[in-house]
Amino acid sequence: MTGPRPARPVAVALTTHPSALGELLLGATEDALVYCGFQDAATVRARIRRAGLAEAPVAGERHLALFARARTELDEYLAGTRRAFTLPLDLALATPFSRETVLALDGFVPYGRTSTYKELAAALSRPRASRAVGTALGANPLCVVLPCHRILASDGSLAGYAGGLDAKRRLLALEHPAA
Repeated sequence: MTGPRPARPVAVALTTHPSALGELLLGATEDALVYCGFQDAATVRARIRRAGLAEAPVAGERHLALFARARTELDEYLAGTRRAFTLPLDLALATPFSRETVLALDGFVPYGRTSTYKELAAALSRPRASRAVGTALGANPLCVVLPCHRILASDGSLAGYAGGLDAKRRLLALEHPAA
């Protein structure tokens, strides 16, 4: 988000989405998706409060419309019929370094490709920050949508993923059917 925050905190509604990867938790303001991931609701609620946002007691029409769009795009992606997301996104739940890191993903590693933590750190002009990049990607508030699963260890191993290595393996197999 840019500019000063409104006097009343922006409200984030939460919902779950049973996906092909397992249950995903989704969080949205009236204008953008702020969370898509595998953390439990209590952890995400704490992230929302730390970011100076509030939880919406009830999802409004705009939240519901955004959730419907997110579900559709996620399902299409996981079915192999969508390669890119067009959802409005807000990285309000990310730290500044995590925000910089996950924003770099989209142009850095396209669909069907992988890279390494070391290469991403170098692309961010921080060649010695491989571990920090891994930590930042581990805190990605928009898993799947911002493709941190495409980043591997330097030796080609999967390393970590917030949704577990099985989910990372499945996402990579979806994008690399020949692998």
